Amino acid sequence: MAAGESYEEFVEKFKPKKTTDDCYTPPSVYAVIKDWACKEYGIDPAKIVRPFYPGSDYEKFDYQEGAVVLDNPPFSILSRICGFYLDRGIPFFLFAPSLTAFSGRANNMRMNHIVCDCSIEYENGAIVRTSFVTSYGGDIIAQTEPRLTKLVNDEVERLRRTKTVQLPKYTYPDHIVTAALLQRYSHYGVDFKIHKKECAPIYALDAQRSTKKAIFGGGLLLSDRAAAERAAAERAAAERAAAERAAAERAAATKWELSARERAIVEYLNSHEANRP
Repeated sequence: MAAGESYEEFVEKFKPKKTTDDCYTPPSVYAVIKDWACKEYGIDPAKIVRPFYPGSDYEKFDYQEGAVVLDNPPFSILSRICGFYLDRGIPFFLFAPSLTAFSGRANNMRMNHIVCDCSIEYENGAIVRTSFVTSYGGDIIAQTEPRLTKLVNDEVERLRRTKTVQLPKYTYPDHIVTAALLQRYSHYGVDFKIHKKECAPIYALDAQRSTKKAIFGGGLLLSDRAAAERAAAERAAAERAAAERAAAERAAATKWELSARERAIVEYLNSHEANRP
């Protein structure tokens, strides 16, 4: 060991470092994706193979007649993998990194890109925005898939809940105000005042007492008039929050324009669009 190095630090140096190529899929998440793909494309589950596992070589894998590859491959060589299957006529449905799904230039026009909004937490702890590339889909080159997105995200969320302790979240009627709510209004620049004659202190709703719950930090019970003003303050805060998010997204975005050459390609595509089935 080096001078000043702890035993734990010494041992850590010899552990294999995991990358996005080590993103092994939770079995239940894989099952959701497999079930969707089989139903969507009529794939026989018995024909599915998974050639990507530690120490494997997908090029030497024994692909039986009718085999369909449905797996999570190393993202760093995804383009090469897709080319291998396309050249040999082996059907596939593969995981892919969302933001770089179109980066495999050699195969872009040879396969379908199913772009989802799935944030999958893999077994090594990495959270990766995941989409899919496939030989299925006919002449479709790119598509969204909201249903698959929801199925995957629902399962990922279910798994997350089993791993973490969920703190309770409460919503209160307009007649209740807490310090957390007032803090939110201040953050979004909303003026709101409560006068003494319009409120009474409250620490738990009667509906909470049977479950031994309470209002965290206490709060104020408001008159109808003050509750209406509180509701208006909440709407104003929500509108300003949405406006802030939209402004931040616009400010962060760089807008690119088509060149004359690219516009000419668009016009060429337009002229052939009448033949679309």
